[in-house]
Amino acid sequence: MVKAVVGDETQLNLAEDRLCQSGLNSQVGLVIGKLSSTLDRGFVYDLVPTPPNDAGEPACSLIDATTIANTTFKDEKRKGSKPVSQAADSSTLAIDKDWVAEHARQVSRMLLGGVKVVGVYVWISDTSFKNSTITLCQLLQTVKEVAEAAPVLDTDYDKRLLIHISHSPRRWTCRNCVLSSNITSSSIRPCDFKMGRVLSSLQKFRCTYNFKLSLPVFHENASNASTLSEILHHGISVHAKELRSANALIDGNLVVNGEPCTTGDLHEIELLVPFMKSTEAEACSQKDVVGVLMFNGSVCSFAYLNSKEPVSQAVADIKEDIIGSLQSRLDIICDEADEDLGPLDVDDRETSREKLPEKPVSKLVLCLLRKTCNLAFPRRIFIPWLAGTFICDYLHPSETLEVLKDHCIELMSMEAPIDALTILQPEVEAPSVTAKSFWDVAVPGHSASSFSVQKIDTSAVVSSSRENIKSINFNILAAVFILLLSIFVGFLLLKRS
Repeated sequence: MVKAVVGDETQLNLAEDRLCQSGLNSQVGLVIGKLSSTLDRGFVYDLVPTPPNDAGEPACSLIDATTIANTTFKDEKRKGSKPVSQAADSSTLAIDKDWVAEHARQVSRMLLGGVKVVGVYVWISDTSFKNSTITLCQLLQTVKEVAEAAPVLDTDYDKRLLIHISHSPRRWTCRNCVLSSNITSSSIRPCDFKMGRVLSSLQKFRCTYNFKLSLPVFHENASNASTLSEILHHGISVHAKELRSANALIDGNLVVNGEPCTTGDLHEIELLVPFMKSTEAEACSQKDVVGVLMFNGSVCSFAYLNSKEPVSQAVADIKEDIIGSLQSRLDIICDEADEDLGPLDVDDRETSREKLPEKPVSKLVLCLLRKTCNLAFPRRIFIPWLAGTFICDYLHPSETLEVLKDHCIELMSMEAPIDALTILQPEVEAPSVTAKSFWDVAVPGHSASSFSVQKIDTSAVVSSSRENIKSINFNILAAVFILLLSIFVGFLLLKRS
């Protein structure tokens, strides 16, 4: 649990001015920042309001508390407990918790290494906040659902922030939320909150990570993972363990200590991933493997570090960002699978005779697949955000930069127009997946651990066999001809002598 929280003075003052000018008596949104376990501090970079839902309704609203209070404490009254005291303004806060959690899930995909959704903020009067138990319970439940939708992998899962901005009187307060299955008023604890220079002191790190994974496709009875999405989820999680143990170079120097990094504007990180054999593959027999999933590409990653944090934290943030980026792209494809068919390219000479099942590519059962299919992941695009930092979004080949602008305005509440010239597109080739089956392919002498298997062209094999037979027949005829010629020449020489 963090003991103190520091908010960026510039951004939080802008957020306060925006709230005052909005004329709203209530608002709920996300706290964007970082919880540092090494410094035992929290950092708040910005507040992002949750937009209206699909029906155009706000994420929270003040309603009459009398009816709700009477309903909530009906049993207590029947038992003879004391009557419920009414709040001075007789109002309580109703929050669309599911919508706020969905907002957090989508925003978390756009944040880079070291930047997370670390809690919830609420704009409401001091009286409504303190005098309503229902409001407090609603907020705690909202914080919990946001934590589940946008988990912070490198921090304790059950710790988040709740920031209350009071408009009468004007005041900021911050509380630690200890999330558990049974949420009560004792789940929140006050912590010190102040404003200062946060964003301008961040150290910036960049990494370009190239990877090439060969994931086995097992027989349906040999593995629980059968669809493309399940195999990729499992493959990413296995590779994540290897990636977290990798060594790193920062600006060409091996990271061997926890000293802070205080020089330079942008630091380059290179990850040194050792070659590791798949123990799972070695344990499987050849008959269990019916195909191979080739997953390769390049991921560009950024991370931001407080000047007092050790450089090892930047390496950890970069690793988590790479893993999260791969997982986010897969989640985007799976989310869209319920609406549209995935971008599937089929390479097979018998396509006209045997069609693929009409289902999204992410849900294809690969152990039954008799074709080679290709799936392109969306590219990662970087958009300027605050004080020289970036956020990201993902772009399909058919989409334009206008989609990114709409996402930034809706999800991140970015009002200024985005200049296309400032957008970074370093991923020239996005990650892609190629699924190959072993049907009608003989691979003698290969073990299940040999995954780099190319599909054999049977027509080429037949053509090669015919050429070999022709070559053998020609050699036999030539030998017979030479033998007959030798006999004939020998007969002529004997006749002359």
